[in-house]
Amino acid sequence: MAAESVLELKKWVSEVSRKRNEGEALPLARAVELISKTFGTTLHEVAILGLTRGGRSLRFLAPGSLRAVGQIPLSSASALAAKTCREMRPEIVNHFYVVPHASVFEGVPVSESERGDPIQKIMSSPVMLGNQAIGVVQVSRKGKTSAEAGPDFTPPQLHTLKTISDALVPCLLICAKE
Repeated sequence: MAAESVLELKKWVSEVSRKRNEGEALPLARAVELISKTFGTTLHEVAILGLTRGGRSLRFLAPGSLRAVGQIPLSSASALAAKTCREMRPEIVNHFYVVPHASVFEGVPVSESERGDPIQKIMSSPVMLGNQAIGVVQVSRKGKTSAEAGPDFTPPQLHTLKTISDALVPCLLICAKE
């Protein structure tokens, strides 16, 4: 199942890269759907971030609800996304609820009527272009408790997320031009 979703994502990225018209915004909703399906999470548990033009911050490309909320400075000591980008290595944190972190983005409602649960577990992988990180893909499990959030992430799942982040390079390059 996961392999099928990854193959479908790679095919989608290839088609989008080939067919995209200049000036047309890149819809990442399909990528989020496929990533969510791969890991058995909900759509709002997937985040795709790209470097800003100046390369000093990360901005949310997906989910759309976080695009306008703000950016994450790469200098942030408490943001896993910034750490992932700086250190250029993927990471699993299955005890994220006890790790000090900025929770401002967790507080953004997932819909008009639904407040999001806190992140309990998370995987984070850099999107690499050569030897430079150009973004980050994160998959989380949210819930009121760690047990409610679901199973721990595993090293094979982190490897799959790295494969996905590698496949998303063309999308992040397109988004960097927007």
